[in-house]
Amino acid sequence: MTEERDMLSGGGEAIVIFVTVSSPEEGERIARRLLEDRLAACINILPHIRSFFSWEGKISDEEELLLIIKSERGLFADLAKAVKECHSYSVPEIIAVPILEGTLSYLQWIQDVTHRDLSPTAIRPGGES
Repeated sequence: MTEERDMLSGGGEAIVIFVTVSSPEEGERIARRLLEDRLAACINILPHIRSFFSWEGKISDEEELLLIIKSERGLFADLAKAVKECHSYSVPEIIAVPILEGTLSYLQWIQDVTHRDLSPTAIRPGGES
């Protein structure tokens, strides 16, 4: 019955942030900074994203990487500031969407990891340390 109760929960303050970067090194640098500062619980780096966008009056076509960052709404301003400090773009993409539903254990893990008054060795999803 425990698994059934853990199935879904409202997302509460949990958010997903999307950030595009120009290189794997830049993505790793930003990911490590956000984790060290406890501004995010998890960052996925997806390679080979092809982005089309308008920049300085021209249409650009660039290969980028996409960071998918799990965090909390109350940390967004500090997270965005940290990303800007590490990012090579003058106008980086830093956008957030709410998590509407998720498993209770995963959403609790995001909250536990991003609370700065806890030990940095917080438990990973699934109970692993």
